[in-house]
Amino acid sequence: MPETSAPSSRRWLTLTTVALAQLMVVLDATVVNIALPSAQADLGFSDGDRQWIVTAYSLAFGSLLLLGGRLSDLMGRKRAFIIGLIGFALASALGGAADSFGLLVAARALQGVFGALLAPTALAVLTTTFTIPKERARAFGIFGAIAGAGGAVGLLLGGLLTESFSWRWNLYINVVIAVIAIVGAIIFVSTPKREGARPKLDLPGTVLVSAALFGLVYGFSNAENNGWDSPLTWGMLAGSVVLLVAFVLWQRRAAHPLLPLAIVLDRNRGAAYTSVLIAGAGMFGIFLFVTYYLQTTLGYSPIQTGLAFLPMIILLVTAAQLGTNIFVPRFGPKVVVPIGMTLAALGMAYLTHLDVGSTYVSDVMPPLMILGFAMGTIMPASIQTATLGVDRRFAGVASAMVNTSQQVGGSIGTALLNTLAATAAADYLVSHLPADATASASTAASVAAEAAVHSYATAYWWGAAFFAVGAVIAALLFRRKGDGITVGVALPEAQEADPADRDAPVLGH
Repeated sequence: MPETSAPSSRRWLTLTTVALAQLMVVLDATVVNIALPSAQADLGFSDGDRQWIVTAYSLAFGSLLLLGGRLSDLMGRKRAFIIGLIGFALASALGGAADSFGLLVAARALQGVFGALLAPTALAVLTTTFTIPKERARAFGIFGAIAGAGGAVGLLLGGLLTESFSWRWNLYINVVIAVIAIVGAIIFVSTPKREGARPKLDLPGTVLVSAALFGLVYGFSNAENNGWDSPLTWGMLAGSVVLLVAFVLWQRRAAHPLLPLAIVLDRNRGAAYTSVLIAGAGMFGIFLFVTYYLQTTLGYSPIQTGLAFLPMIILLVTAAQLGTNIFVPRFGPKVVVPIGMTLAALGMAYLTHLDVGSTYVSDVMPPLMILGFAMGTIMPASIQTATLGVDRRFAGVASAMVNTSQQVGGSIGTALLNTLAATAAADYLVSHLPADATASASTAASVAAEAAVHSYATAYWWGAAFFAVGAVIAALLFRRKGDGITVGVALPEAQEADPADRDAPVLGH
């Protein structure tokens, strides 16, 4: 196997390169958020248009992930990785130099396109490079920590860059990271020799799933902004369901399926993808509402808000290393992931006690640390299990499913929690403001502040419910440690695995 013949030091330098690329993609989902007010003042776009700076990226990224993963399988990991890095850097430079709203939105969409190629390729490189169990555990612990902490790092970096330099550096910073990663990819990422004939791209499947994912992400984004009763919201979500059903039916008969169904029908992988989706939904809620609380209720600056998440990041990285190196090998994901989900539910419930008079050290930091440890327990174990034992020729599309789960989970969580929070705030105002409108300005402001905190608590309770359900699902779906093995995936006769792939079984949990 070419991947395991490389010196160990070279593999760890490959991990460093892949980790840089993953960090760039993950943090870009949040790093721009803090810069939005400054960008809006500079370019002069409206509050209604502001959402498109975020939505353009998420739509392109979420809808093209499976295509990006399959392209990395077809064109080769190294080539796809470098193309993704170059494209992401150029799109970031274009966005940083944008002198109009339209150009900034176009640049963000381009970032999403190349991010959809880069993210699954980075994970696929890791999957095919680290096949020795102990090294694989350590590598996925680091990668999973980055996947879990990237959003918080984005908030911290966004605050530092916006206050110290300019909102444009939230985009320019990607050029610096990408250049370092490109040099590392050229030197350290290997190019295994292809065995057998080059497979074909499943064009009908690509169109169906890309359109379905676009409708899904757009539908939830529209619900966040225009409500669940909007015809566009329901139309997009219903259309995405129809297209997903058509995609599954097509994959059952396609000679060269985009996503072999055996990948997702395996119990362990299905449980892993579901866990990543639920964690993504809850994680976006943590960053969104805790950020609102720190800035609007406690009056924190962007830099202070980012620094407030540091204890969470430290615990997340610590838990990721402990989980993948000690707990997952010993107990398996069936034990580790439900424990992480339960801790996350407790952390979210802990956040509900916050009020307008709470302090950071005694009230905010403890639940953030619990949530950091929980996410560090869930994400690395789930990501490692999601790609374990997959035929290396499908490592890209299997990796894309991890990113798709996280992206769709984030879209669902953000839309649902925002809607629930907004409804809770409106109900609170109706029940606490005097009906005759005789309240003073100070009273109205006080009630509005209490309504905001009440709405955040509602979101935290629902987030806790997400994680509680995730704990039950993970406990039921994951196999017990040592129950059987997973060797590759079942392929159609037209796509029998190469001999090199059949000779490389990987034990499953």
